This record gives sequence, structure tokens and C-alpha cells, in this order.
Amino acid sequence: MTLLLISFIAGLLTVLAPCVLPLLPVIVGESVTGKPSMKRAIVTILSLAVSLFAFTFILKVSTAFINVPPQVWSYISGGLLIAFGIISLFPNLWDNLLFVNKMNRDANKAIGQGYLKKSIWGDIIVGAALGPVFSSCSPTYFLILATVLPVSLALGAVYLTVYIVGLCLSLLAIALLGQKLVTKLGVASDPNGWFKRGIGIIFLIIGIAIVFGIDKTVEADLLAHAGALDVTQIEQKLLIDRAAQSDANATGTLGMGSTTGITATSTASAITEALKAARYKKAPELAHPDAYLNTGGLPITLAQYRGKDVVLVDFWTYSCINCQRTLPYLTTWYGKYKDQGLVIIGVHTPEFAFEHLQSNVADALKRFGITYPVVLDNEYATWNAFGNQFWPRDYLIDIDGYIVYDHSGEGDYAATETAIQKALAERAQRLKTGAMIPTTTSSVAAATATGVGSPETYFGASRNQYLANGEPSNPDTQTLTLPADFLPNALYLGGVWDFALEYATAHDGDDIVYRYSSKEVYVVASANSPVTVDVMQDGKPIGAAAGSDVSAQGILTIGSSRLYKIVSNPAPGDHVLELKVHGNGAQFYTFTFG
Repeated sequence: MTLLLISFIAGLLTVLAPCVLPLLPVIVGESVTGKPSMKRAIVTILSLAVSLFAFTFILKVSTAFINVPPQVWSYISGGLLIAFGIISLFPNLWDNLLFVNKMNRDANKAIGQGYLKKSIWGDIIVGAALGPVFSSCSPTYFLILATVLPVSLALGAVYLTVYIVGLCLSLLAIALLGQKLVTKLGVASDPNGWFKRGIGIIFLIIGIAIVFGIDKTVEADLLAHAGALDVTQIEQKLLIDRAAQSDANATGTLGMGSTTGITATSTASAITEALKAARYKKAPELAHPDAYLNTGGLPITLAQYRGKDVVLVDFWTYSCINCQRTLPYLTTWYGKYKDQGLVIIGVHTPEFAFEHLQSNVADALKRFGITYPVVLDNEYATWNAFGNQFWPRDYLIDIDGYIVYDHSGEGDYAATETAIQKALAERAQRLKTGAMIPTTTSSVAAATATGVGSPETYFGASRNQYLANGEPSNPDTQTLTLPADFLPNALYLGGVWDFALEYATAHDGDDIVYRYSSKEVYVVASANSPVTVDVMQDGKPIGAAAGSDVSAQGILTIGSSRLYKIVSNPAPGDHVLELKVHGNGAQFYTFTFG
């Protein structure tokens, strides 16, 4: 409910955001050229709303358009405004175009003359052209897009709709004020006069600015001088206050990728089901899996194991280093206890778009030696059913279907195995199998994260708050220059970078610099064809500190979409990591540390 209110307030405030202010003349101008009209203002703004909603769902939620460069949408939006600006300045130009006379005259003139006559289609096209531009102007919008939509499409749609309603109300108020002012001044009485041509010039200037990214420069200047008037700071404060309240209400929970663990509950031996019902929750069912792996293609359910086996449900995603560090324990437990009634089901809930692909997950299972069943939870249906918020997270379900143990993050492996042993002992007692369940815990040689002083750092515009020498939250092309000095735990990029919501795409010769504090460094990356990267540390080739995915010559080759281990120091410490990219098209998602 709190986010619903924040979404509405964010929509109202977006019109004052630095990335929207330069575009307001288009909204006002479209509603006052010719004879000011309430209908025209409403049509233009509703078209913008529909465009924004469609742009979000079709182009940014769908993986089908994931590789479309962000500047393409700037070209389309800016190009339409330029075209309308030219038509406003030179009304007779359309009739004199050579190609119009060679093609079907009526069809080709429809849009141009419709705009000149101020038909509904001209208003619709102008409004629709602005949708992609308005989609990058609010922290709340990015929160809905990156966090809510992957978990719940319906809930994300509700929040997005409320945000758009707030935005439209503000735009409508501005358009109506503009209409009243123009009517009072009487400057729009001549539809072919200087006022309309002035609006055409404004359209032309703003369209050119969008195409060449000049609007982003204006936005940066406004941000630099906005200070307390920057409305995005108001949104961020509301979101931070909401997050703090959520943390206070969820005592003992951990964030995604946590390196420590919690034990929510633990099993008592062979208590009655009535006591269980009072103490524990029943496990929900696996909800609409997208595919079943390691099952011979056959579907599985939690219900089929009730009354027979103990089930450990593990939420994970294959490019998450915290998840990867838990896998040796899971595979060891599966081998040790599967004949005594333990079933492990991996629920693979993707963080990035490439993790939706079944082939990528299947390759990961082979690479990590996972033989227990794994279901694909691409739509977050099972994640949502369990009310989960973390990678990794384990739910231990006893023979009666109750969640008797719940653990988030890494660590506390001995406590988890002890809970498994107790649940299996109860099963053996109930089924009278006579099985002897071990009471000692396994010794597993697995990596643990110690001495980590750097946070997970994202490259994509939806979460790149640590980008230090560019414009965070800007899904566009940026040309960046490396500074002389580098702050710790800050991402620095050099060269031309194309920012999408999830990742940033590098060009040949681009640089990455990060001053970190840890023992190991990992990067999630992908490329359609192999791209090589020189890895340097502290100003020299990586040498003996090279990670397992880096050659002896200090070369990282990026190909498949996955997590790459690039640094493995003998002990934790402070270092400066430098990467030099050779080739085009490598997509960088996140740095993680261990």
C-alpha cells in the first residue's frame, strides 16, 4: 500500500524532474497550437500514457527486444518531433515532396495533413513519441521495473498504472494552464501565424536534442544546480523510508546475496501434527514451473512427496556467486541423504534476462555437477508463492509438508544439516524404516567469503548507483572519461558505453576501473561472439592473482552468459582492478566479491 502511494506521488512529481522539464514545451505546445482544446490535451497525454505503459511491457519486460540499443528509441522519438516541427514551420512542404507524388497521395498525406489540421492522429503520434523519453525519469519507475515486475506482473502493472495516473494528472494541469495563458494573450488566433511557427521551432529543437542526446546534457546541468529542488531526491527519500520501515517489520531477514545466515525455525523430533500446525506453515506448491530439469522431462510437485520424503527447496540463480558457494553443500547432502528420504528441488528464479534460457541453466547444472531436480521459475511464481526475497534461500519441508527450517544466504551449514537430520529421523520413525541417520555434519571444501569490503556493483541503468563518472539510471549511450584518481567501491568506465536496464555494453578499447576490498572478484558478463579483456591489478598484469577464468597471460575471454572469476588473491586486501576490452558487444552485468 505504501508503494502504491509513493508511485502516485512519483507520477505527480515526475513533471518537475530534470529529464522532463525540457520536454514540457512539447506538451503545452501540442495543446495550444491552433485553437486551444481540452480534447487535444487529453488525447496527447493519454497517448503518452499508453505509449509509456506499452514501452515498459513490450520493450523492457520482454526479452525479445533486450539487445535493441537504447538510442534507437531516442532516434524514433526525436525523429517524430523533428518531422512535426518541420511540418509546422513549412505547411506546404508535404505537398511538394517528390515521393508523395509518386506514391499513393492520400495515404502518404494522412499523417502530415492530419497533424496540420490538428486531427486526433497528430495528437496521438506526438503523445506516443514521448513515451520512451518519459520512461527514464523516476527512481520509483525503475524500482517498479527492476523489482516489482519480475516478481508479480499484475502487481507491477498496478503500481505502473498508478504512477502513470499521477504523471498524467500533472501534465494535464500544465497543459490547461498553458491553454488559459495562450487564450488570455490571444496569440494563437492565427493557426498559420508566428505562434504556431514558434511552436514548430520548439518541436524541432527538442527533437534534435533527443536524437543527439543533448537533452541529457541539459538534464545533467539542471541536476547540478537543482540542489534541494531536485524532485528525484524526494522520491529517493520516500523509497528509503519505505525500505527502512520494511526492514523494521521484518526483523532478522537478510538482503539478496547475503553472506551470513539465519535460522527461522528448527525441527523438534516427532511432534504431533496438531502442534506442527500451530508452530509451522504448510509449504505452498511449486507454482507454474516453466520447465523441469533432471527429471527426465516429467513434472514434479511437492504434494507427491508428502507423507513419503523430506524436501529441501533451494531458491537460487546460476550467475549468483553466493548461490554458487552453497552448491557444494547441497550436492554433498543430496549424495549423502537421498537414499534416506531427502529430496532436493532447486527453484531457479532468474535475476537477469539470459538466466531465463533453459539451455543456459542446463549448461550450469552440468558445470556445477547438480543431479537433483531443478524447476525453472522464470515468472517468479514459486518465489512469490513462498514469499521469498533472497538468493540463496533454503526451505526444509518435513514429511507432513510443513516448513520446519528456513535459512537465507550463505553460512550456518552445520545448523542446516542438523535440521535435515532431525527431519529425516522423524521420517524414519514414522515410516518405521529402521534407518540410522548420522548425527555428524559433513566436511565440505567450499569457498567462503571473508574480508569482503566491497558491495555487489551493477552496470545496468536500473541499479548502477555506484557509477562514479557517468549518469546513473540513464539507459542511453554515454561517452565517459576516466579521472586521475579513483574512490573506493565506485565504478569507473572509460570510452563509449551503451547502457540498458540490466547491463552496459562495451565497445572496442573501453576501460573498467574499480578500487575494491576483498580476496576474489567475479563479473557477470556475456557476448554473442568471444570478446577478450586484459585484466590488470594495481597497475600491472594480474599474474598469479588471476582467477580461474583468466589465462596465464592475464586474458579473460567472454562468451557464454555466466559468472566469471577474474581475481583470486592469496588473502583479502585493497586493490585497483583494471579491465581493457578488445572487441565489440560484451555485456557487463555486475561485479561481485568474495
